[in-house]
Amino acid sequence: MKALGIIPARFASTRFPGKPLVDLGGKSMIERVYAQAKKANLQHVVVATDDTRILEHVLAFGGQAVMTSADHQSGTDRCYEAYTQLAQEFDVVVNIQGDEPFIQPEQINKVLSCFQLPSAQIATLVKKVKDAQELFNPNSPKVVLGAQQQALYFSRHPIPYLRGYDQQEWLEKHSYFKHIGIYGYRTSVLAQLTQLAPTLLEKAESLEQLRWLEHGFTIITAETDLETLGIDTPQDMEKALNFLQNQK
Repeated sequence: MKALGIIPARFASTRFPGKPLVDLGGKSMIERVYAQAKKANLQHVVVATDDTRILEHVLAFGGQAVMTSADHQSGTDRCYEAYTQLAQEFDVVVNIQGDEPFIQPEQINKVLSCFQLPSAQIATLVKKVKDAQELFNPNSPKVVLGAQQQALYFSRHPIPYLRGYDQQEWLEKHSYFKHIGIYGYRTSVLAQLTQLAPTLLEKAESLEQLRWLEHGFTIITAETDLETLGIDTPQDMEKALNFLQNQK
Protein backbone atom coordinates (compact mmCIF):
# COMPACT_ATOMS: atom_id res chain seq x y z
CA MET A 1 0.00 0.00 0.00
CA LYS A 2 1.44 3.34 -1.06
CA ALA A 3 0.47 6.14 1.33
CA LEU A 4 0.68 9.92 1.07
CA GLY A 5 0.57 12.27 4.05
CA ILE A 6 -0.92 15.73 3.44
CA ILE A 7 -0.78 18.52 6.01
CA PRO A 8 -3.32 21.29 5.25
CA ALA A 9 -2.02 24.65 6.50
CA ARG A 10 -3.96 27.92 6.24
CA PHE A 11 -2.50 31.28 7.22
CA ALA A 12 -5.75 33.16 7.84
CA SER A 13 -7.04 31.26 10.88
CA THR A 14 -9.86 33.20 12.57
CA ARG A 15 -8.72 32.43 16.12
CA PHE A 16 -4.96 32.33 15.48
CA PRO A 17 -3.76 34.08 12.28
CA GLY A 18 -0.38 32.83 11.03
CA LYS A 19 -0.57 29.77 13.27
CA PRO A 20 1.53 27.42 11.08
CA LEU A 21 4.51 29.79 11.27
CA VAL A 22 4.44 30.47 15.01
CA ASP A 23 7.69 29.62 16.80
CA LEU A 24 7.44 26.67 19.14
CA GLY A 25 10.69 26.04 20.98
CA GLY A 26 12.92 27.08 18.09
CA LYS A 27 10.93 25.46 15.27
CA SER A 28 7.71 26.52 13.59
CA MET A 29 4.56 24.56 14.27
CA ILE A 30 4.33 23.34 10.68
CA GLU A 31 7.95 22.13 10.74
CA ARG A 32 7.25 20.08 13.88
CA VAL A 33 4.15 18.50 12.31
CA TYR A 34 6.08 17.75 9.12
CA ALA A 35 8.98 16.16 11.03
CA GLN A 36 6.62 13.88 12.98
CA ALA A 37 4.77 12.83 9.82
CA LYS A 38 8.05 11.93 8.11
CA LYS A 39 8.69 9.33 10.83
CA ALA A 40 5.49 7.41 9.95
CA ASN A 41 5.03 4.71 7.30
CA LEU A 42 4.27 7.22 4.58
CA GLN A 43 5.97 7.18 1.19
CA HIS A 44 5.61 10.94 0.76
CA VAL A 45 4.63 13.95 2.90
CA VAL A 46 3.53 17.33 1.56
CA VAL A 47 2.12 20.54 3.04
CA ALA A 48 -0.96 21.94 1.26
CA THR A 49 -1.22 25.68 1.83
CA ASP A 50 -2.97 28.75 0.47
CA ASP A 51 -0.24 31.23 1.42
CA THR A 52 3.16 31.82 -0.16
CA ARG A 53 4.73 32.59 3.24
CA ILE A 54 3.97 29.06 4.43
CA LEU A 55 5.05 27.58 1.09
CA GLU A 56 8.42 29.36 1.16
CA HIS A 57 8.99 28.47 4.81
CA VAL A 58 8.37 24.76 4.21
CA LEU A 59 10.66 24.72 1.19
CA ALA A 60 13.33 26.56 3.23
CA PHE A 61 13.51 23.85 5.89
CA GLY A 62 13.69 21.17 3.20
CA GLY A 63 10.07 20.09 3.15
CA GLN A 64 7.68 19.58 0.24
CA ALA A 65 4.71 21.91 -0.28
CA VAL A 66 2.11 22.85 -2.89
CA MET A 67 -0.13 25.88 -3.29
CA THR A 68 -3.87 25.29 -3.15
CA SER A 69 -6.96 27.46 -3.46
CA ALA A 70 -7.90 29.85 -0.66
CA ASP A 71 -11.57 29.02 -1.20
CA HIS A 72 -11.68 25.48 0.21
CA GLN A 73 -14.30 24.92 2.90
CA SER A 74 -12.49 21.98 4.51
CA GLY A 75 -9.14 20.26 4.88
CA THR A 76 -10.57 17.35 2.90
CA ASP A 77 -11.06 19.52 -0.17
CA ARG A 78 -7.58 20.99 0.23
CA CYS A 79 -6.09 17.50 0.49
CA TYR A 80 -7.73 16.42 -2.73
CA GLU A 81 -6.47 19.42 -4.69
CA ALA A 82 -2.96 18.83 -3.35
CA TYR A 83 -3.15 15.16 -4.33
CA THR A 84 -4.18 16.03 -7.90
CA GLN A 85 -1.10 18.25 -8.25
CA LEU A 86 1.33 15.42 -7.56
CA ALA A 87 2.72 13.35 -10.38
CA GLN A 88 2.49 10.11 -8.38
CA GLU A 89 -0.35 7.70 -7.68
CA PHE A 90 -1.14 6.67 -4.11
CA ASP A 91 -3.54 4.12 -2.62
CA VAL A 92 -4.25 6.08 0.57
CA VAL A 93 -4.11 9.74 1.60
CA VAL A 94 -3.75 10.67 5.28
CA ASN A 95 -4.99 14.12 6.31
CA ILE A 96 -2.72 15.24 9.18
CA GLN A 97 -3.80 18.27 11.20
CA GLY A 98 -1.36 21.15 10.80
CA ASP A 99 -1.93 22.40 14.34
CA GLU A 100 -0.90 19.21 16.19
CA PRO A 101 2.90 19.51 16.42
CA PHE A 102 3.26 16.51 18.73
CA ILE A 103 1.32 13.94 16.74
CA GLN A 104 3.01 10.58 17.11
CA PRO A 105 4.07 8.49 14.10
CA GLU A 106 2.34 5.45 15.62
CA GLN A 107 -0.97 7.30 15.49
CA ILE A 108 -0.55 7.85 11.75
CA ASN A 109 0.44 4.19 11.38
CA LYS A 110 -2.69 3.10 13.25
CA VAL A 111 -4.79 4.99 10.69
CA LEU A 112 -2.93 3.21 7.90
CA SER A 113 -3.51 -0.17 9.55
CA CYS A 114 -7.29 0.28 9.15
CA PHE A 115 -6.91 -0.16 5.40
CA GLN A 116 -5.97 -3.79 5.87
CA LEU A 117 -9.75 -4.23 5.97
CA PRO A 118 -11.17 -4.21 2.43
CA SER A 119 -14.31 -2.51 3.77
CA ALA A 120 -12.37 0.54 4.99
CA GLN A 121 -13.07 3.53 2.78
CA ILE A 122 -12.14 6.13 5.39
CA ALA A 123 -10.17 5.66 8.63
CA THR A 124 -9.74 7.69 11.80
CA LEU A 125 -8.69 7.37 15.46
CA VAL A 126 -10.65 7.16 18.70
CA LYS A 127 -9.57 7.38 22.34
CA LYS A 128 -11.42 6.18 25.41
CA VAL A 129 -12.96 9.01 27.43
CA LYS A 130 -11.52 9.10 30.95
CA ASP A 131 -13.40 11.85 32.77
CA ALA A 132 -16.81 13.51 32.88
CA GLN A 133 -15.52 16.93 31.86
CA GLU A 134 -14.29 15.47 28.59
CA LEU A 135 -17.45 13.40 28.13
CA PHE A 136 -19.76 16.41 28.36
CA ASN A 137 -17.50 18.87 26.50
CA PRO A 138 -19.20 19.74 23.16
CA ASN A 139 -15.84 20.77 21.71
CA SER A 140 -14.67 17.16 22.04
CA PRO A 141 -16.76 15.08 19.60
CA LYS A 142 -17.65 11.55 20.61
CA VAL A 143 -18.10 8.52 18.37
CA VAL A 144 -20.30 5.44 18.64
CA LEU A 145 -18.70 2.25 17.33
CA GLY A 146 -20.07 -0.92 15.79
CA ALA A 147 -18.88 -4.50 16.27
CA GLN A 148 -16.23 -4.16 13.54
CA GLN A 149 -14.88 -0.86 14.93
CA GLN A 150 -16.81 1.05 12.29
CA ALA A 151 -18.12 4.50 13.21
CA LEU A 152 -21.90 4.50 13.52
CA TYR A 153 -22.31 8.14 14.53
CA PHE A 154 -20.36 11.17 15.73
CA SER A 155 -21.83 13.69 18.15
CA ARG A 156 -20.86 16.60 20.32
CA HIS A 157 -23.20 15.13 22.93
CA PRO A 158 -22.32 11.93 24.80
CA ILE A 159 -24.18 9.02 23.26
CA PRO A 160 -25.66 6.56 23.97
CA TYR A 161 -27.93 7.98 26.64
CA LEU A 162 -27.77 5.58 29.59
CA ARG A 163 -31.33 5.23 30.71
CA GLY A 164 -31.77 4.54 34.42
CA TYR A 165 -28.39 5.96 35.49
CA ASP A 166 -27.35 9.40 36.72
CA GLN A 167 -24.94 11.13 34.37
CA GLN A 168 -22.10 10.89 36.91
CA GLU A 169 -22.37 7.10 36.59
CA TRP A 170 -22.20 6.92 32.81
CA LEU A 171 -18.45 6.38 32.55
CA GLU A 172 -18.65 3.54 35.08
CA LYS A 173 -21.38 1.75 33.16
CA HIS A 174 -20.31 2.26 29.54
CA SER A 175 -17.15 2.84 27.46
CA TYR A 176 -17.33 6.15 25.62
CA PHE A 177 -14.86 7.19 22.92
CA LYS A 178 -13.81 10.61 21.72
CA HIS A 179 -12.76 11.30 18.17
CA ILE A 180 -9.16 12.16 17.30
CA GLY A 181 -9.25 14.30 14.16
CA ILE A 182 -6.89 12.55 11.77
CA TYR A 183 -8.31 10.91 8.64
CA GLY A 184 -7.16 8.45 6.05
CA TYR A 185 -8.98 8.00 2.73
CA ARG A 186 -8.63 5.61 -0.15
CA THR A 187 -7.78 7.96 -3.01
CA SER A 188 -10.80 6.89 -5.07
CA VAL A 189 -13.04 7.70 -2.09
CA LEU A 190 -11.38 11.08 -1.45
CA ALA A 191 -12.37 12.18 -4.94
CA GLN A 192 -15.99 11.23 -4.23
CA LEU A 193 -16.10 13.01 -0.87
CA THR A 194 -15.29 16.36 -2.46
CA GLN A 195 -18.43 16.07 -4.60
CA LEU A 196 -20.86 15.64 -1.67
CA ALA A 197 -23.18 18.43 -0.60
CA PRO A 198 -23.50 19.29 3.12
CA THR A 199 -26.17 17.25 4.91
CA LEU A 200 -28.67 17.91 7.68
CA LEU A 201 -26.81 15.95 10.34
CA GLU A 202 -23.55 17.64 9.44
CA LYS A 203 -25.17 21.06 9.76
CA ALA A 204 -26.80 20.13 13.06
CA GLU A 205 -23.58 18.96 14.75
CA SER A 206 -21.10 20.95 12.62
CA LEU A 207 -19.13 17.75 11.97
CA GLU A 208 -18.03 17.09 8.39
CA GLN A 209 -17.69 13.33 8.89
CA LEU A 210 -21.45 13.00 9.35
CA ARG A 211 -21.81 13.97 5.70
CA TRP A 212 -19.80 10.90 4.76
CA LEU A 213 -21.84 8.59 6.97
CA GLU A 214 -25.12 10.00 5.64
CA HIS A 215 -23.96 9.20 2.12
CA GLY A 216 -23.16 5.61 3.08
CA PHE A 217 -19.37 5.63 3.34
CA THR A 218 -17.69 3.28 5.82
CA ILE A 219 -15.39 4.85 8.43
CA ILE A 220 -13.20 2.32 10.25
CA THR A 221 -11.57 3.38 13.51
CA ALA A 222 -8.46 2.38 15.43
CA GLU A 223 -8.06 3.03 19.14
CA THR A 224 -5.14 5.02 20.51
CA ASP A 225 -4.17 5.68 24.11
CA LEU A 226 -2.01 8.63 23.11
CA GLU A 227 -3.36 12.11 23.72
CA THR A 228 -3.18 14.83 21.08
CA LEU A 229 -2.47 18.49 21.72
CA GLY A 230 -4.10 20.74 19.16
CA ILE A 231 -3.25 24.44 19.15
CA ASP A 232 -6.34 26.45 18.27
CA THR A 233 -5.62 29.79 19.99
CA PRO A 234 -2.60 31.79 21.20
CA GLN A 235 -3.53 30.71 24.73
CA ASP A 236 -2.87 27.08 23.78
CA MET A 237 0.79 27.91 23.18
CA GLU A 238 1.49 27.82 26.91
CA LYS A 239 0.31 24.20 27.08
CA ALA A 240 2.47 23.36 24.07
CA LEU A 241 5.58 24.96 25.55
CA ASN A 242 4.99 23.12 28.84
CA PHE A 243 4.69 19.86 26.89
CA LEU A 244 7.99 20.58 25.16
CA GLN A 245 9.68 21.38 28.45
CA ASN A 246 8.48 18.12 29.99
CA GLN A 247 9.96 16.16 27.09
CA LYS A 248 13.47 17.39 27.87
